[in-house]
Amino acid sequence: MPEQSTLTPDTASFIERQLNEGLPVTYLQVTNESHLHGTPTNDSHFKVVIVSDAFSGQRLLQRHRTINKLLSAALAGPVHALALHTYTSAEWENLRQVPGSPACRGGSKVDASS
Repeated sequence: MPEQSTLTPDTASFIERQLNEGLPVTYLQVTNESHLHGTPTNDSHFKVVIVSDAFSGQRLLQRHRTINKLLSAALAGPVHALALHTYTSAEWENLRQVPGSPACRGGSKVDASS
């Protein structure tokens, strides 16, 4: 398991590296959405779009468990929320776009008081 220190200073890079090393990835997008949640940290909320044929024959829960295992160090540390969009190459060819992120339901109250 990676040491906690590998998560700094850039958690997004850590996420990308772990996923690229752990799966045969054909497309990967990691978006830091922490600013949308009014959190005191800049590395707490991420959206991951990943395309890998390793997901073939897997249900959504299995795919998410695979990702969570690869990112266990980040999830035990700075990452509070992880939105996962997992696809096979065939699924991605038919889709090619990802649902937008929902509005924050509370954390952005910090912004409202400004």
